[in-house]
Amino acid sequence: MAARRRRRKKNNKTKLIICAIVEVIVILTLVVIIGWNKGVEDWFLSFQRPVVRNLDLSGINSPYAVLMQARGGKIIGEMGSEERIYPASMTKIMTAIVAIEELDDLEQEITLTSDMFAGLYEQDATQAGFQPDERVRAIDLLYGVMLPSGAECCIALADEIAGSEEAFVELMNKKAARLGMDDTNFRDTTGLHDPDHYSTVKDMAILLKYAIRNDTFREIIESHYHSTPPTNIHPDGITFYSTMFQSLSDTAVTGGEILGGKTGYTSDAGLCLASFAQVGDREYILVTAGAPGNTGSPLHVQDAVTIYNRLGEALEAAG
Repeated sequence: MAARRRRRKKNNKTKLIICAIVEVIVILTLVVIIGWNKGVEDWFLSFQRPVVRNLDLSGINSPYAVLMQARGGKIIGEMGSEERIYPASMTKIMTAIVAIEELDDLEQEITLTSDMFAGLYEQDATQAGFQPDERVRAIDLLYGVMLPSGAECCIALADEIAGSEEAFVELMNKKAARLGMDDTNFRDTTGLHDPDHYSTVKDMAILLKYAIRNDTFREIIESHYHSTPPTNIHPDGITFYSTMFQSLSDTAVTGGEILGGKTGYTSDAGLCLASFAQVGDREYILVTAGAPGNTGSPLHVQDAVTIYNRLGEALEAAG
């Protein structure tokens, strides 16, 4: 009788162990399924979606362009995508995402000093409108970086986070290396011209693909405008407007909508734009660079509309 009880107890213990192992296997399986690589998911869904491969990007104003799926990063159109370019203010995408990830509190106030403005006027750098000795929330500086392309906002964030622009640029280059931006080198936070400050449209697309996964970054880059609360210098606050949306009278494109973007321009870089759009049931990233013109010209934005329309038409034809 005692031996039978021992066997029964041993069998029950074995069953409990087996049940525990099964539970662990089930949990691990669910984790794998839930965390399944989105590229694989896209591959399965592609059987139910129209697919466009090798979209023709020719005939636009920009000599350099790349069109990429935002999920998975598949390139579906490119033109000089791995040739070196000067990224101009598209640089500020990296400035913003590094700052967002480094700051513990986006509501903290940062005081802009006179030193932060040194050289900006002389270089004719675009500014958001803040002044020396102004106390500004970090989140408002981030909007100032991305919407009006404020150079003083970049410097203020860099100094607050890393102690200097040079130290912050080191963080930018480390992030670029981790993202696989193999032909990119940053020398400043603003994109002001430097012969050793370079990238490719492909690398900038990789960067934007990463950045729009961050909810704060995405909310900022999708904003048409942003109004700050009162500060000690501006009692009524400041309202910023997106340089891209100001040049875009209608965000609608064939089968979708342009969601956000960051413009750039220097005389050496030409007109640049890193944008993303919903076309059909997917999001796409388009980066163009080197279009002729100046800051008052919308040729880079026109190129985005042209390519997204072309993509939408191709998807409709494929469907």
